[in-house]
Amino acid sequence: MATASPTAAPWRSILLDHFQTMNSPEFVLSTLHPSPDAETQYVPRARTVIYRGTWGSLPVNPKNQAELNPDVYESDLLTLTTDSRMGKVPELLKTASDTKLQSGEGGPVEAVIWAVEPKTQWRVRGHSYIIGPDIDSAAAAPVRAALTNHMREKGNTDSWSWSRELTAHFGNLNPMMRGSFRNPPPGTPLSQKPAEGLGLGQKVEDLNDKIARDNFRVVIIVPQEVDRVDLSDPAEGKRWNYTFVGSDNVGTWKTTELWP
Repeated sequence: MATASPTAAPWRSILLDHFQTMNSPEFVLSTLHPSPDAETQYVPRARTVIYRGTWGSLPVNPKNQAELNPDVYESDLLTLTTDSRMGKVPELLKTASDTKLQSGEGGPVEAVIWAVEPKTQWRVRGHSYIIGPDIDSAAAAPVRAALTNHMREKGNTDSWSWSRELTAHFGNLNPMMRGSFRNPPPGTPLSQKPAEGLGLGQKVEDLNDKIARDNFRVVIIVPQEVDRVDLSDPAEGKRWNYTFVGSDNVGTWKTTELWP
């Protein structure tokens, strides 16, 4: 498994700058779905999601009322948020059969980003982790240990908290978006009456709202290969491949320039 580079990935600052140029930092996330066809083990699934920052370096939002962690970590880990009841969650978790699992390691993913203004397409390939309400528990220790290997220390990390970071991600959402975690179970028939407390169009101001927080998850993408195609000059397209080469607790990125 890839582990953290002692320095930022060579693609990191460029990709983060490109996200800043986007009106909404959307990208397509692809996962593998178990196939009902016995001859085909998996089928692809893709959906549009929102980039929420890099793990450990949450973007500052003046409207976020959550207590923030000290700025002592940096990472190359991309994040998004999801509802634990969404179909992609079992696709993201290796142990999807364990319905009690909240935080865990996931399988392979690919993120495809089209940055309109810089005219650049990005493909980020790697694997995922899910962070849930049990992230500070003993059961989630392997998740914390694995992700810590991908986080670069910038200062004293003794007071940094995983659950505080999770709450800060929830606080970074607007009240209507937080309320979506109180929606009826996604994909269930309209004829099925929602449980008490569930319904569309709710606003959640309480950052510790039990129903919403029970359903809230942060998904972390651990990049292992990044493909960047720059089409800003139609007469001279450019392309780079960045591949992570790791061993033990340290790794480096290998950069190869390609024909577009």
